[in-house]
Amino acid sequence: MRKRTGKVFFSVSSSTSSFSFFFLCLGIFFCMEMARAQNRKTVPINVGVVMDMDEWVGKMGLSCISMALSDFYSSDHGSDYKTRLVLHTRDSKRDVVAAAAAALDLLKSVEVETIIGPLSSMQADFIIGLGEKSQVPIISFSATSPSLSSFRSPYFIRATQNDSSQVKTISSIIQSFGWREVVPIYVDNQFGEGIIPFLADALEKINARIPYRSVIPEFATDDHIKYELSKLMSMQTRVFVVHMTTSLGTKLFTKAKELGMMGEGYVWIITDAMANGLTSVDSSAIEAMQGVIGVKPYVPRTKQLENFTTRWKLKFQQENPTILNAELNVFGLWAYDSATALAMAVERSRITGAPFRKPNVSGNATDLEAFGVSKDGPKLLQAILNITFKGLSGDFQIVEGQLQSPAYQIINVFGNGAKGIGFWTRENGIVKELNLRNTNNVYSISKANFGSIIWPGDTTFVPKGWVIPTNGKKLRIGVPVKDGFSEFVKVTTDFTTNTTTVTGYCIDVFDAVMAALPYYVPYEYVPFAAPGKFTESYDDLIYQVFLGNFDAVAGDTTIVSNRSQYVDFTLPYTESGVTMMVPIKDDNSDSAWVFLKPLTWELWLTSFCSFVFIGFVIWLLEHRVNEDFRGPPSHQVGMIFWFAFSTMVFAQKEKIVSNLARFVLVIWFLVVLILTSSYTASLTSMLTVEKLQPTVRDIKELQKNKEYVGYLQGSFVPGLLRKMNFDEDRLREYSNPEECVDLLSKGSANGGVAAVFDEIPYVKLVLANYCSKFTTVGPTYKADGFGFVFPMGSPLVPDVSRAVLSVTESEKMVQIEKAWFGESTCSDSSTSLSSNSLGLASFWGLFVIAAVAAILALLIFLTKFMHEYWHIIKRTNLSLRERVRILARKFDRKDYSCHTFKKSELREAMRDSACMDCSQSPHDNLSMLSSPRTNGPPSPSISSYTEQSFHFPGEVGTPPLHEENVAVSTQESVIELAVDLSAGH
Repeated sequence: MRKRTGKVFFSVSSSTSSFSFFFLCLGIFFCMEMARAQNRKTVPINVGVVMDMDEWVGKMGLSCISMALSDFYSSDHGSDYKTRLVLHTRDSKRDVVAAAAAALDLLKSVEVETIIGPLSSMQADFIIGLGEKSQVPIISFSATSPSLSSFRSPYFIRATQNDSSQVKTISSIIQSFGWREVVPIYVDNQFGEGIIPFLADALEKINARIPYRSVIPEFATDDHIKYELSKLMSMQTRVFVVHMTTSLGTKLFTKAKELGMMGEGYVWIITDAMANGLTSVDSSAIEAMQGVIGVKPYVPRTKQLENFTTRWKLKFQQENPTILNAELNVFGLWAYDSATALAMAVERSRITGAPFRKPNVSGNATDLEAFGVSKDGPKLLQAILNITFKGLSGDFQIVEGQLQSPAYQIINVFGNGAKGIGFWTRENGIVKELNLRNTNNVYSISKANFGSIIWPGDTTFVPKGWVIPTNGKKLRIGVPVKDGFSEFVKVTTDFTTNTTTVTGYCIDVFDAVMAALPYYVPYEYVPFAAPGKFTESYDDLIYQVFLGNFDAVAGDTTIVSNRSQYVDFTLPYTESGVTMMVPIKDDNSDSAWVFLKPLTWELWLTSFCSFVFIGFVIWLLEHRVNEDFRGPPSHQVGMIFWFAFSTMVFAQKEKIVSNLARFVLVIWFLVVLILTSSYTASLTSMLTVEKLQPTVRDIKELQKNKEYVGYLQGSFVPGLLRKMNFDEDRLREYSNPEECVDLLSKGSANGGVAAVFDEIPYVKLVLANYCSKFTTVGPTYKADGFGFVFPMGSPLVPDVSRAVLSVTESEKMVQIEKAWFGESTCSDSSTSLSSNSLGLASFWGLFVIAAVAAILALLIFLTKFMHEYWHIIKRTNLSLRERVRILARKFDRKDYSCHTFKKSELREAMRDSACMDCSQSPHDNLSMLSSPRTNGPPSPSISSYTEQSFHFPGEVGTPPLHEENVAVSTQESVIELAVDLSAGH
């Protein structure tokens, strides 16, 4: 019994312990859950949302913001956040005042930490001011106007693209196709006007102009749109840039199609305001927009984006069952990324949603003064600006208060939607395929980088961008009325029909230039003069452009600095410069010394010296071997001059026997032949051709003699002459070529002028008919030629200047010049007036050749002579004077070794020697030859005579040889013969 009782007790005790343990675990678990719940308690952060709830963008934006917060806080990363955004939505009702009231209510009543919205730039302008006052960040994903700037309002954050960032893309498209005029069409509000200054600047950089701005009211009626489009049809420009909301833009294109403005020849470019919303446009509007070009920020296609798009369509269709086939666009993506960035920034800034600081205001303060200032606003603003992440729209990064975009996509509306035809980046310009990692920074705007484009009218041909307008305004082109020089400009008035005809060289050039422009410019010529009168001053004519009476001036207007102070000139189309024209006279009349003019004095002097030098060289080479070059000194000097100058006419009779002399003469005859032939030709030209020379050589001669000078009436030349210090009373004007010729013909002393100063085109026109009477002399004074005149800063000037270059470099310019000036039959006056005298520069090469040949022959001769008598030169017991004297005597003697003396001279020498002393024996003769001494011992025979036994004059045992004893005698001859014998001769 005890045992059983004990067992029962033990069993009951075990059961009680198990229940106690269970309840203990349950209590512990409950406490842990309570702790976790306490830790998971979140801080709500109030966020205001102000949008047009009836607008498509408003509904899409609010839906994307809600999904962004749901996706973020359900993610692994966002679930741990201690803060939660609580949305407070307000409807702005498409009204600026309603949007401001909604924002004011959120700031005052809810004390929101930030406001997302509003949609339009006009609504945002006032709300940004409220945010700055309350230090609450205002985040807008659709307010794109450049007038809204974070620099002026630091609490404004633009989570979208600034409209000004797309103007570079638009200007690159325009530059690629070479369009030069563009008409912007924009809505008349802050959003539309904000882009225009930036667009105008971008177009100006590519030399494109805006001739007209078409402004459409925000709530324009169909009739108003048609009226404005009809005005555009009457103009010449066919390139339009449309910047307006999608709703107004679709109305515009629908009416444009009805008026036929969506046909061939038109170019329509839409900004991203419409390009981003094409997905929400109905099919009828897309049909009207066929061929339109558009630009929009590039959004990369990712799996995350595709997944979100699918989920959004399903959710949006459930929330808005009446809206069918809704399509998400980039504004929804920016709304999604903005909400995500805000959620991240709120957590990072560690704000707690503290109450606003209340202002110290009186009881009767207005609502704008009554709301407080956020304590957490500055921290939240900095956190938002520092947020960077990979969003649905791409890289989300706020720089200088606005979202940055790496590229723009260029689209072409075709078929049921739009297709991409290229991209634009800051680094590479227009590219066909986008590669954001491309390191090649080559900027290109080539139209070859575009894909295939279908233009309005279903054509692939690029429109030229302009047409001849139906009622466009014509430019008033002022032209001068001239009395003379009608070849340049001629104005003819038919008083019976009251019509005016303008012709001339300048007019034809202007017509050709305007026809070469890449667009049509209508114009008409307006003469500047009273009926029956002439234009007195070209300065007055050009000044009319500055006054606005003329749109341009076409004529013989010269580009000078003082005129360029108030007008702009195109590039010149004529030769530039001012030159002096004077009469010419025959310079050959009554000239007794004309035979000296064929050669310059340098050439005359060089020729004379060369003749004397060659004659002297020939004498040196021939003196020892040629009997004709021997004789008394006077005869030999005369022979040098006679022989040298007789070669000029090849009249020399002396026979040349030395080969070296013959070599020199061959070269010299060539020089003489060329020199005499050139002299004869030059002299013949001078005697047979009329030699014309100017009556005045330079301007100093005019000023020195106080001569009268002439100038063309109405030109700028008088001012130039005054700067040259010409007296005012010495200037005489003329108005036509006939007066100019008459003044020059009379001369300064007979009521005319000594010279005329005029521009080169006028001077050439006069010389074309009077080249035998007048010529140009002196320097050409700088002037920039004729140019066309336009108002200061006119956008036409660059285009017209380029057209001037195109015309002047073409055959067209040659045809115009031939048509008005013909072909001149006069030779170049500068050639006839240049000196015909032959100078040393033309012949110095010949003289060098002759001199080298003569010197070479002379060196060879002297070398042989020195070698022959080297035994005399090397004698150290003779003074230099004695050696020179003996060598001179040796040179003066005949060279019996020469073939000319070998026979005849040897016989004569033997005969003379035998007759000298017939009483002497041969032995006596030999003794005489052996020594000059008469009282010495007998000398050895000639055959045994050596140089060592012979004593020269001046040696020991030999009487000195004095100057007075150096006469031509038998004794000296014997000494010289002994020297020769000692040398082995």
